[in-house]
Amino acid sequence: MATTANAREVIGEATLGELEGTLRGRLVRPSDPDYDQARLVWNAAHDRRPALIIRCAGTADVMRAVEFARSEGLQLAVRSGAHSVAGFSTCDGGVVIDISSMKGIRVDPIARRAVAQAGLTWAEFDHETQAFGLAVTGGLVSSTGIAGFTLGGGIGWLLREYGLTCDSLLSADVVTADGQLVTASEHEHPDLFWALRGGGGNFGVVTSMEFRLHPVGPLVFAGPVFYAGAAAVEVLRGWRDLTETMPDQLTTLANILIAPPVPFLPEAVHGQLVVGILGVYAGSVEDGAKAAQPLRTLGEPLADLMGPMPYTAMQSLLDPLWTAGAQNYFTGALLGGLTDETIDTLLARHASGRAPIRELHLHHCGGAMARVPAAATAFAHRNAAYVLNIIARSPDREGFPEHVGWARATHRAVDPWTTGGAYVNFTSESGADKVQASYPPDTYARLVAVKDRYDPTNLFQLNQNIRPSGRS
Repeated sequence: MATTANAREVIGEATLGELEGTLRGRLVRPSDPDYDQARLVWNAAHDRRPALIIRCAGTADVMRAVEFARSEGLQLAVRSGAHSVAGFSTCDGGVVIDISSMKGIRVDPIARRAVAQAGLTWAEFDHETQAFGLAVTGGLVSSTGIAGFTLGGGIGWLLREYGLTCDSLLSADVVTADGQLVTASEHEHPDLFWALRGGGGNFGVVTSMEFRLHPVGPLVFAGPVFYAGAAAVEVLRGWRDLTETMPDQLTTLANILIAPPVPFLPEAVHGQLVVGILGVYAGSVEDGAKAAQPLRTLGEPLADLMGPMPYTAMQSLLDPLWTAGAQNYFTGALLGGLTDETIDTLLARHASGRAPIRELHLHHCGGAMARVPAAATAFAHRNAAYVLNIIARSPDREGFPEHVGWARATHRAVDPWTTGGAYVNFTSESGADKVQASYPPDTYARLVAVKDRYDPTNLFQLNQNIRPSGRS
């Protein structure tokens, strides 16, 4: 697909002016004073210069933007929350369709439904639904956009009680590659609806989504408890053993990390290895306190912050540590179990790294996620016991390639315990072979068939790309 460093060189100002006149939103050019701010994305590892940024005010603008990019042969990137770790929210020389201004939401507390435009972040979505004590599985960082997160599957604090985010998706409005708007659901375009739940942004621009909501909070029992690195083996093995009988209402994560300089951790451990156990109980605070108590006695805590808190507070708890502007590399794996040897390998790999921020997240799965049949959605990895997220993060570019190498080597080291496949939201890798390997063969073949129908020329290629059968 053709791209251009400056759309004016290929298209001409008259054509751009004509486009601008058809938009309710705004066209941002490289010559505009706010262009450098407008082109930034959350992951600074991707420093791109799009030829145009189309800030859409509504669905009509999205339809026009898709039509324009297709007709002019320009590469197209779609941006909502701009958190894509692989950099798919931007491009060099192409068009960015920015839907982050589309933030409408309507909550029906009686039917427990929400219709939400795709530009919302999880903080904005939760603000509205929590007014009625309702929620859907959301992102672990509240500035993440709801759209890309949902389309990749959606792993969050309500996973074990209410499943993946995409499991609560009831329908989606999608602008397809021909510039038309369709609604995908179990009854309309069911093949597209199946693919949207785990197949990412391959099939069009999602402008609005309808979710089934669940009773959560507003007050929940949640939070982190931190243990010293010297107790890491004991803590991680103890947590693993607890997950074998953990109630579905309790979703937890174990994090191997370098202690950040935060006031609730003793200054003596800042910059040292610690293990964090984080969790949310999707039920009463009283029941949550009982269920979570064993997590708080896995050793002698450095800091125990578990307790009653607003669900929105837990959703935004990690935000200060994951602000925009750093260099980030994520990769991950699906684990069928967590053996002693796996734990030892993860701790050894963490110790070998040099990234100032390096984290190994172990997300406990099962529960509602596992009760959905593997063939029901494009997210087919329902039998994964844990999802591992390997993170290398640095405030600047210096040494970053080395940190990326560490993350990749860590992934290779855990290969003996993986189930195959990947959670596409947790990977910076985007090669054709890696994407195909992310899905079971039957799932991938079905995704290709849907791609052939809705995007046969691969207009939407900036994603974990499912290539149509007619394209190399």
